[in-house]
Amino acid sequence: MSDSSTTEPSVIARREGAAGTILMNRPRALNALDLGMVRALAEVVAAWRDDPAVRLVVLEGAGGRAFCAGGDVRRIRELVLAGDCAGVEAFFATEYGMNLGIARFGKPWVSLIDGVCMGGGIGVSVHGSHRVVTEHALLAMPETAICLFPDVGTSYVLPRLPGRIGLWLALTGARLQGADSVHAGLATHYVPRERLPALRAALIAEGEADPVVARFAEAPPPPSFAPHRAAIERCFGAGSVPAILAALEAEGTDWARKQIAILRRMSPTALFVAHELLRRGARLTLEQCLELELALTRTVTRHPDFAEGVRSVLVDKDGNPRWTPPTIEEVDPAAIAALFPPEKG
Repeated sequence: MSDSSTTEPSVIARREGAAGTILMNRPRALNALDLGMVRALAEVVAAWRDDPAVRLVVLEGAGGRAFCAGGDVRRIRELVLAGDCAGVEAFFATEYGMNLGIARFGKPWVSLIDGVCMGGGIGVSVHGSHRVVTEHALLAMPETAICLFPDVGTSYVLPRLPGRIGLWLALTGARLQGADSVHAGLATHYVPRERLPALRAALIAEGEADPVVARFAEAPPPPSFAPHRAAIERCFGAGSVPAILAALEAEGTDWARKQIAILRRMSPTALFVAHELLRRGARLTLEQCLELELALTRTVTRHPDFAEGVRSVLVDKDGNPRWTPPTIEEVDPAAIAALFPPEKG
């Protein structure tokens, strides 16, 4: 439960007033979740769910730069390269079980999101009741850049966002500022950073989430993606990854060309996996989505693009991944189908 870079626990859980408070405390790693943190969070969820003294939970990230930058995928890559399938399974199974526990918590789960919130950070917040973002919040699901896929239950969440926003986020890894994330549906409330300490204190003192958060929340400014909403609907509703590219090319705008350039940088395999995952996720329950995601971790992390993507983005940081296959046009649909369990009728 401790960060190797410090003697402090990596998850600090306390009862304060009417609330249970949780601080994700690996600031040097931008509070990225390792297995110890995931286990600690799962234990807290289980312990506080039926504790009448805990009327709500307040979740935060330490250090001022990040709420939670995601899962510790560098460590997952090390396990994959070492052939430690059990270690990979332990991480994802525990994390997804914790995500489901938050969804089933039954009491207000208030995430105060200030700074970077990606991947696993969205997993510990989006299934809760209140996702409060500041003007400094930055939310994204950037998994296709490392040949992963939108996981932690977002295969359930993203298809249920307005229109095609979820698929756009899943494929491109687009980064949403705080206000953007409220308009997109990933966050529920917008509160300026300077008001977070007072909001936290009021939540603890009053033990009520809805009236307290409403009292501090402000109307968010318009979303930065507003001028492109119609294009997102047209292009990302095209039905397949190649069709999305063709639609963007037909669009012919600077924004569309930027989306094409982004998609061309991502793992081609991951784009097809994410597209199919969200197609399936739209018809599944959250629990079924998490089961499907866990099944995919067993195949996708063994694909050569996963180790290569993490190397390029997080290890060597050279931004020059060598994908297999190298282009979208060369992806074999049969190879994508083989990564998935058979679809249940």
